[in-house]
Amino acid sequence: MNRTSRIVVGGALVGSVLFAGAGMAAAQEDPSTTEPAPSGDGSVTITLSPEQVTRLCEKRLPRIEKRTTKLVERIQGDENTRGSADWLRARAASEREAGREETAKQLEERAERREGFVDELDKINQWAVDFRTEHCESK
Repeated sequence: MNRTSRIVVGGALVGSVLFAGAGMAAAQEDPSTTEPAPSGDGSVTITLSPEQVTRLCEKRLPRIEKRTTKLVERIQGDENTRGSADWLRARAASEREAGREETAKQLEERAERREGFVDELDKINQWAVDFRTEHCESK
């Protein structure tokens, strides 16, 4: 699993944890009750203590926002930006000119996959912004 995939998967996990407990985070008074509580439909609600919400707001959210923004900028960069989809396409074109069609095809597929991460990264960033607006800025 490459770095971009790990970041997308990790961000999706963080986003789901953030919003699974988002409804309960602001309402919780007692920090000693951080155990998951089963609900009637078989899912588990995760509650966050005020200290955990503060840590998310001060440390984790800025990192998530910075990382996702940097990745989107890199993916959408021009052919001179190492790691961008256009950079991969430029490499594919030079491979094709050199007669290496299979390598060129693989690079183009890789560029397509990389562009597919942009929507997921934007969602993760939006989750972080929504959590910040709902739980961090109201304090």
